[in-house]
Amino acid sequence: MKIAVGCDHAGFPLKQVVIESVKTAGHEVIDVGTFSADAVDFPDFTKKVGEKIQTGEAERGILICGSGIGAAIAANKMKGIYASICHDTYSAAQGVMHDAMNVLCLGGRVIGPELVKVLVAAFLTARYLGDDKGGERLARRVGKIKAMEKERDL
Repeated sequence: MKIAVGCDHAGFPLKQVVIESVKTAGHEVIDVGTFSADAVDFPDFTKKVGEKIQTGEAERGILICGSGIGAAIAANKMKGIYASICHDTYSAAQGVMHDAMNVLCLGGRVIGPELVKVLVAAFLTARYLGDDKGGERLARRVGKIKAMEKERDL
């Protein structure tokens, strides 16, 4: 898979750990920045990650800001982007498996590098189960989310 990775200045110290974790898991990284610890606005990099997914250049994304919250809020404003802050492995996998989450948001000022490694692995190894036999319940729920998104566009 191609994974878009973006961060603001608060997430920058963990960005290289995220990138190495993605590569270790056998995936390709699309690094959209930031490329230094100079102050920047997280919505700018959130948008870059989201656009990579919207255009099909990336299948999933990982965002790192100070808390992970701002990136998650901004990402969820974009059509087709389903993002959540996850600081435990259960949520990082479950979000993909049950809710079709395609963007993992992390708090650079909240978690450390060892937790990042296991969170990224959990996120990338999980796959959405709504398309599987018996996944009708999950698909129905995700369908309702997509319907809400369409209503917003009207």
